This record gives sequence, structure tokens and C-alpha cells, in this order.
Amino acid sequence: MSAQKGSEKPTSQTKKFGKGEREVPHHSQKAKKFYPAEDESKPKKVRKSIKPARPRPSLAPGSVLILLAGRFRGKRVVLLKHLPQGVLLITGPYKANGVPLRRVNARYVIATSAKVDLKGIDDQVVEKVAEEGYFTREKKNDKAGEEAFFKQGEKPEVSDIISLEKGETVKTRKEKELGVTRKRKLTRISLQKKKISSARASDQKAVDKALLTNIKKEPMLLEYLRSSFSVRAGDRPHLMKW
Repeated sequence: MSAQKGSEKPTSQTKKFGKGEREVPHHSQKAKKFYPAEDESKPKKVRKSIKPARPRPSLAPGSVLILLAGRFRGKRVVLLKHLPQGVLLITGPYKANGVPLRRVNARYVIATSAKVDLKGIDDQVVEKVAEEGYFTREKKNDKAGEEAFFKQGEKPEVSDIISLEKGETVKTRKEKELGVTRKRKLTRISLQKKKISSARASDQKAVDKALLTNIKKEPMLLEYLRSSFSVRAGDRPHLMKW
């Protein structure tokens, strides 16, 4: 009997309130009055499964694309490979229109009917460029230290004042050392050109060399890649044949 009593689950009771009835849960089924003072963080349940991106059939390797966004918008480029999550690996080539090896979102691209033969391109170089860590930027620690921060409010030394030229101040001397020029009461810092690593430059040359030999075989294809795309007044993009 004791085993049967223990196995029985508590059930709710139906009670009459006036003309209607309502189910009253058992006291063991009621919500607890105690709750933690701080909310316990729970991991968010992701119901959507990550599916591999399906490229459009017009985006075949070797096809010429028109970029619609970004720094090189309007440029015509060559598609080299499909990367995961809908990203495309493209190149200008760089010698033709100045577009280097870079990744582009497939949504911001128009595929044309023109195609380039990809024979002669080293597959190992393309696989190397397609890796995840290839386009990551190198972290630089160029922040000024504590000594440089506290020296800003200090008075100039006597030796610095004596060595000044005619019509020169301590402020203008420091600006010259930092590469700052004054023009129309505006300070312009001389920007240094971004140095490209030799490995990336060699990969670009290896891809461009094989591409350009195939492009030059087709008449007017090099000129087509050099020209940029733009829509003018009166043009109807929906009627254009790409």
C-alpha cells in the first residue's frame, strides 16, 4: 500500500466558484515563492541550424563580376573561388584595374556572361589565399607610453629654446619632428603608405601572371575589365543583358 501511495502523482482539484468551475493545482504543483536575487544567465538556444551557402548558378569560377559596393564599386573583376558563408574570392587582376585579391559578399555582385579561362593558375596559391587567417590584420602596439603622456604639460628645456631657428617656436619644432604641416590654419599629418607584405605581393603576381596571359588571348577583354560600370540618366538596368 505504501508503494502505491508513493507512486501516485498529485492531481489538481476542480472547485466551484459561483456558477463556474476552476481547476486548482495541488500545493506541490504551485510555483515556488522563493527565487534567486540575481538572474542566472542561461545560454541562448539557437534554433536555426547553420546551413552552407548555396551560390547562384551564374556565379561560376572564371565569370566576370561587377562590384556594387565597397571601395572598388563599379569595377569588373574575375571570380576565382567560392568561400564558405556566401563569400567570393575575386581579383582584378591588379595590373588591369587595380583590384587586388580580396573577399566580396555574393549579394553585392552582378554576374555577367563574360568568362575568363582559369587555366595555369596555381591551385596551391588559391587555397592559401582562401584560408581564414590570410586577410587578418596584424595588431600593432603604437600607443604612447605613460612618459610621453606626462611630458605633454612640461615646460621646454633651455637647450631646446636656444637651438630654435629664426621665426620658429617649440611647438612648430615638435610638429616638424612629428611630420605635421600647417596650411590655412589646419594641421595635416603626413600619412605613411601601408606596407604590403612580400608574401601577399608574390601571391598576387602569381595569380595575375596566369590570368593576364588568358585574358590577352580574348579580343577586347582586357579593355572590358579596365572599364568601370555606371548607370546614367535614361539607362534601364532591368532591360540590360549582362
